[in-house]
Amino acid sequence: MLNLVRTDSKNADFLKMIKELDQTLKVTDGEDHAFYNQFNSLDRIKNVVVAYDSGIPVGCGSFREYGPKSVEIKRMYTKPLYRKRGYASAILEALENWASEIGYNKCILETGIFQPPAIALYKKRDYDIIPNYGQYSGIGGSMCFLKYLGAV
Repeated sequence: MLNLVRTDSKNADFLKMIKELDQTLKVTDGEDHAFYNQFNSLDRIKNVVVAYDSGIPVGCGSFREYGPKSVEIKRMYTKPLYRKRGYASAILEALENWASEIGYNKCILETGIFQPPAIALYKKRDYDIIPNYGQYSGIGGSMCFLKYLGAV
């Protein structure tokens, strides 16, 4: 049974999964990993969702404020043995709901072009591809997305 827990970036299960995520991204990003990794600091992340399957931590995601009414989705990860079960979608929906509850109306995010499962997830969850924003502007390995929450 899936249980989604709202927490923060100090959560031990979240921190363990982020280490796994970073190891995966080192391989996927290759020589670009250091560039992307500089934008993944946890110091500005206060809102984290950890997914548990029968008490086992299986996935996570988070957001941080990006602007007055917008958040940036960060650090989405599902452990390999638990993929293709809808957990990532449930985590993303929980993050969107939480952001909306506290007054945000827009989510943005960046993922790598070599992350087809992530790209498919965001498209499935009604995110639109947008021009690369902020630090990702002009970065060919990045793909950025936007979703408005609730009434615009």
